[in-house]
Amino acid sequence: MLLAPAREAPVPAPLPGISSSRMSDLQWIDTASFKAANEGRTVPALDGLRILDMTQWEAGTACTQALAWLGADVVKIEPPGKGDPGRRFTGSSDDSPYFINWNSNKRSVAIDLQNPAGRDVLLRMLPRYDVFVENYGPGVVEKLDLGYDTMRAIHPTLIYARVKGFGTSGPKSVYKCMDMVAQAASGAMSVTGLPDGPPMRPGPTMADSGTGTQLAIAILAAYVQRLRTGEGQLIELSMQEAMTYYMRTQIANGSEWGTRAAARNGNGYGAEMNLYPCSPGGPNDYIYLMIVNSRMWLNLCEAIDRPDLASDPRFERGRGRNENADALYEEIAKFTRLHDKHEVMRRIASAGVPCSAVLDTRDLFQDPHLRERDFIESIDHAQHGTVEILGSPIRMSASRVALEAAPLLGQHTAEVVERDLGLGADELAALRASGAIDQRNG
Repeated sequence: MLLAPAREAPVPAPLPGISSSRMSDLQWIDTASFKAANEGRTVPALDGLRILDMTQWEAGTACTQALAWLGADVVKIEPPGKGDPGRRFTGSSDDSPYFINWNSNKRSVAIDLQNPAGRDVLLRMLPRYDVFVENYGPGVVEKLDLGYDTMRAIHPTLIYARVKGFGTSGPKSVYKCMDMVAQAASGAMSVTGLPDGPPMRPGPTMADSGTGTQLAIAILAAYVQRLRTGEGQLIELSMQEAMTYYMRTQIANGSEWGTRAAARNGNGYGAEMNLYPCSPGGPNDYIYLMIVNSRMWLNLCEAIDRPDLASDPRFERGRGRNENADALYEEIAKFTRLHDKHEVMRRIASAGVPCSAVLDTRDLFQDPHLRERDFIESIDHAQHGTVEILGSPIRMSASRVALEAAPLLGQHTAEVVERDLGLGADELAALRASGAIDQRNG
């Protein structure tokens, strides 16, 4: 909930567009926060923002995890006994690595929303939160009568955010969707692969996590707007539409305002933007380099000990390098095949040419650069013990949130319900007995 100004602190001047009568609704830093800042501790950027997270799999969970990493209190609502289906992804008998990677810094509350008493618990909790997020399939939330109109009647200033595969309107709105389905629907597969081969599935789950990131941005915008106007709103993202955001360069460069289909270009464009093999020849022993101007071309020639290439009539000018791309590729590859990918990257990147070794998922956890930046973090998980996961890419000088392990199913049920609703032990026991809530891990 929004915090009133501390008694000891002077009331700030109104922000542009905010009347003085709205100032008491703004979340100003209180005296304790000022004291913490003065002692060198940081206050999380979203401290005080509370989110009811009714998400599953990845698109919604990516959104709420990003907000949790910024300090929001994210309470994940899960079905008792089963939880988010991502907990059992790839057949894991315990919480899967997939779930752990997308649900850190959250609290889990197990509520049976098909049980009238459980649904009532959720609706009674609702006014304590600023944001509600869901990404269930078409019609699921409506069957539970937890749509925006129902929620807004209880909490008029609620920010209600949802992700759907194809949105909630249009002929495809009734279709179910997962990440790769949205990638196919967005055009991403059509531009991935070799020119003479079929469309290919991109590796990263950009449609899920990318949509979730965009939803997080929209939620923060709606929150700022609510601080100014006092009004909540409904936010909807279509995975198909969100995914097209990552297609704009291909659309701009290859489809002439949508009048033709952009082509597949494999791993690059000629010899100056391409993938090169390295020693010892394993499946990921490659580097990718990009030469985008004449200075980079000259620097590359020096970096690979081939200054003669710069004066070769075939390669002196950009047009010649394009026309003789196959020959140039082989000349560059003579160097890269002799060295491992990390040495090649060091030589070429140090010369001012954009270049990277192709890191596989194991390489990421061993990358000395990421480790020096403390991006690889260790967490203690109740089921898996101490494990390493990738941290948050967001670095803020005045906000720091420690990484916490993803919760066990229902781990925080009693803690959250008791605090939000002020229930005693007998009332909690009655709810558990009715099956409305579950506290097996609480």
